[in-house]
Amino acid sequence: MRILFLSSFAIILLSALDHADCSAYDKILFHSRIRAQKEGPNVCALQQVLGTKKKYFSTCRNWYQGAICGKKAVVLYECCPGYMKIDGMQGCPAVVPIDHIYGTLETVGATSTQDYSDKSDLRKEIEGPGSFTFFAPSNEAWDLLNPEIHSGLLSNVNIELLNALHYHMVNKRMMTKDLKNGMTVKSMYNNQNLLINHYSNGIVTVNCARVIHGNQIATNGVVHVIDRVITGVGNTIQDFIEAEDDLSSLRAVGITSDVLDTLGKPGHYTLFAPTNNAFAKLPRGVLERILGDKVASEALMKYHILNSVQCSEAIMAGGVYDTLEGSTVEMGCDGDSITVNGVKMVKQKDIVTSNGVIHLVDEVMIPDSAKQVLELAGSQQTTFTDLVAQLGLAASLKPEGEYTLLAPQNRAFSDDTLRTDQRALKLILQNHILKKKIVVNELYNGQNLETLGNKNLRVFVYRNSVCVENSCMLRGSKEGRNGAIHMFRKIIRPSENSLVDTLSQDKRFSIFLTLIESAGLKNILTEKGAWTFFIPTNDAFKGLTDAEMETLKRDKTALQNILLYHLTRGTFIGDGFEPGVTNILKSIQGGKLMVKLINDTVFVNGVQAKEPDLMTANGVIHVVDKLLFPADVPVGNDQLLEILNKLIKYFQIKYVRGSTFKEIPSTSYTTKIITKVIEVKPQSEIHTIIEEEVPITRVIGGGQSVQKIIQEPQITTITKVTEGEPEIKTATETRISKIIQGEPVVKTYTVEETPTVVIKQAPEIKYTKIIATGSATDEEQLMKLLEKETQERPRPLKKAKDGRPLRKPKQNHP
Repeated sequence: MRILFLSSFAIILLSALDHADCSAYDKILFHSRIRAQKEGPNVCALQQVLGTKKKYFSTCRNWYQGAICGKKAVVLYECCPGYMKIDGMQGCPAVVPIDHIYGTLETVGATSTQDYSDKSDLRKEIEGPGSFTFFAPSNEAWDLLNPEIHSGLLSNVNIELLNALHYHMVNKRMMTKDLKNGMTVKSMYNNQNLLINHYSNGIVTVNCARVIHGNQIATNGVVHVIDRVITGVGNTIQDFIEAEDDLSSLRAVGITSDVLDTLGKPGHYTLFAPTNNAFAKLPRGVLERILGDKVASEALMKYHILNSVQCSEAIMAGGVYDTLEGSTVEMGCDGDSITVNGVKMVKQKDIVTSNGVIHLVDEVMIPDSAKQVLELAGSQQTTFTDLVAQLGLAASLKPEGEYTLLAPQNRAFSDDTLRTDQRALKLILQNHILKKKIVVNELYNGQNLETLGNKNLRVFVYRNSVCVENSCMLRGSKEGRNGAIHMFRKIIRPSENSLVDTLSQDKRFSIFLTLIESAGLKNILTEKGAWTFFIPTNDAFKGLTDAEMETLKRDKTALQNILLYHLTRGTFIGDGFEPGVTNILKSIQGGKLMVKLINDTVFVNGVQAKEPDLMTANGVIHVVDKLLFPADVPVGNDQLLEILNKLIKYFQIKYVRGSTFKEIPSTSYTTKIITKVIEVKPQSEIHTIIEEEVPITRVIGGGQSVQKIIQEPQITTITKVTEGEPEIKTATETRISKIIQGEPVVKTYTVEETPTVVIKQAPEIKYTKIIATGSATDEEQLMKLLEKETQERPRPLKKAKDGRPLRKPKQNHP
């Protein structure tokens, strides 16, 4: 058993090593063998496109889809290259006899190429000694050749036909594993280049001709059968554009953008070249605008260029490719047609040049980076852009400016909205246009955005969504030449009313508002910040008698607990909740609110929000029709329990006799400012008095006592008195009772040599701490925290032995 295991392991290891240096073509061929192993040895499974003669060694994707380029494919089983059948035996057990290249052409079925080798006198060369690679066109390839070219070759077999066949040959043997993607090899005709591409799906091309039967070994080389006759290339992509009359518009864009010169340099490019007719389809003025903007023209040109060679025969399914512009395009196929970004637009494919391939297209692809902001709108935002144009707002979006469009999707505009007065509708739309360009990754929670209508919109960022006011963003944001556009689920409706104003103006909330006032919580509705309130309508209190309502109001602590359970810090929009899971919010009361978003409907503790996202200036209201209560809080009052059971029937309230509600400190739901005043003793300084006027700029009010200070080197200026009575004592004194108009008259008295002590009244030092965290910190703790803070006190004045202040030393000035 152990020997059997080791033998099996050795076989697997050797097989892995044998395929380690395999090319993509070889790997696809290997998988084709596996798929056909039931058919016998050395049989390969192929797919043939229904209704055509095209056959492929398929990728897994195409194999399991049962289709190639969207067309149904049938499965064929054939001998793998190099093997043949024997009558009466399963599979392909025999090896094809090896022969020189001329004989091998017959083996692989390329009899037309063999016949032309005879006629052109190439036969002696490919039967003789050497080591060649022959890319032999199939019989069907010769039939597909342009009749004029075909007849021209046959009319001069000794030169034209011989040269053409030599162009299909390389003067050394090259297996498919030697044919690397992007390489060029010298042909046997004047050393002209052959462009090789070896794609990850196993397709190998030579000047965009596909190898359909590879690696047929000959005594003097190898034969690869290809699906078309290839012609020599010498011109670059730039040369082709400059010579082709039907590409004059593209040429103009290329010159304006300075990109045309790039296409004249060595490289491996794919150009989707729009024809003049394609440019003619553009809306009026678009081409002129792009030609007048170098940045836009460069973006347009580079968006049509891939930094790789993508031949049409290599496309078996959709693939995404990078453009020189930086974004991507999707290149696919639909039968024999090539699609770009899902559109059949290629009218002529595989024009091979020395530095790439050209596909002529009949549509111009404008990248987002070359579009004006309104042009960025997709098919789901046409209602918004149409209204912007109809109401004259499009003229406000200057090409040289920068804007952001917050564009609601089409279904956000109800019939009632569209019937709104045009002036009101214009104001609504103005609040969907920002005065600057803001892309998605520049948005942050708490950000304020200024609109064209001079409104401020708030940004809310959640786990899986970004919202502006009541509306959340959908996928599909784009950035253009002069702005960005974001798609939104709903029309954005900002509010300038506070929570208290919103509730006061809506009769549905009159009972709840009355309870808020009774609980002493009305101030919370005017608090600045961000709040989310789940507010029950009057329907939630149906059946309560006046006596029961008074009982509910009587216990202020219990009422506060009940009401504050409906409130949480932060603004939580309905669409901001993650759908299908429980979103846990902590209420101001301390209990947990369990919020779910199911089918775009908000539920809190299982209660449906009948009207979500009622926006206010300091938060959002979600309207419910039932009273909420924390399930983990017991009730100990029989009367209160009876009232709550009457109102709440969607769960069983706990009853614990004698249980009371905890008092909720006001610091948990208010912003409190505590100011501590630290007294500072006056500081004395000695100054020498000189005769000098001191300007008094302004005196507010009457009756103040203002003394004039004469000192060196300071000048005391009183600019404004906001509180208290300023008092500055000096050796001279001037009193101003009241100034009605004009300048005060100031008289100065000079005292020589005698120093004067100036007493300055130091200002009060105030320490302010804001408590808005929702914690239950009491005032005593706050005062202790404040006492620990460092207090800066003025330096005391030094005195002489006799108690008099020391004289300030005289300074010698240069």
